[in-house]
Amino acid sequence: MIFLPFEVNSGEYNMKKDSELLDNAIKNSLREPIFRLYGWSPACVSLGRNQKSDFLDGNFLKENNIQVVRRLTGGRALLHDNEITYSFVCPASNLKNGENVVESYKEISQIFIDKFRELGIVLDFGGKPARGHFDYCMLVSTGADLCFNGKKLIGSAQFRKEGYILQHGSILYDYDKELLEKIFKETVDVSSITCIKEINPEITKNNILKVLSSW
Repeated sequence: MIFLPFEVNSGEYNMKKDSELLDNAIKNSLREPIFRLYGWSPACVSLGRNQKSDFLDGNFLKENNIQVVRRLTGGRALLHDNEITYSFVCPASNLKNGENVVESYKEISQIFIDKFRELGIVLDFGGKPARGHFDYCMLVSTGADLCFNGKKLIGSAQFRKEGYILQHGSILYDYDKELLEKIFKETVDVSSITCIKEINPEITKNNILKVLSSW
């Protein structure tokens, strides 16, 4: 495992870095997985690869110093603010079920199930299926999402290229319901999502980073 320790950068840098890691892995036929941890400053909305941006209020985002970037991966938009983000790059052939999208999500996500157990947090897959259309990704749950007591904590997305997988995802440390609703112009059902501060407010970001950094 090639581990890249936690760094805080702009949204543009973070998405460019993930893309470069994937391309370099392909170029060098890298067999060893890459695991990266990062944060965002300033706060940033990332749009899914093919997601429309017409729901965003550019003036509101500018007034609140929130940037916008587009991800390589699909899915819906996320606000990256008080969180820890990860990316994982590997050949699909490295995984037992690398050609199966859902099973590969689960295999990579097992990292977090194992590591969060060390913090006393038991995660599992799934959550409440969403009804209707939502622009905010955390309100949309699939069988590959990681949840605590049925509430989504970690949302992930994948992009595949030339036999390699880039999976990256957001680990919510805390969230601002009012801000999310202003950005996404939809009701944020807090019964479907959770964050580390709700689960155990004594767990710090450094606690999480320490556990995720130990290999």
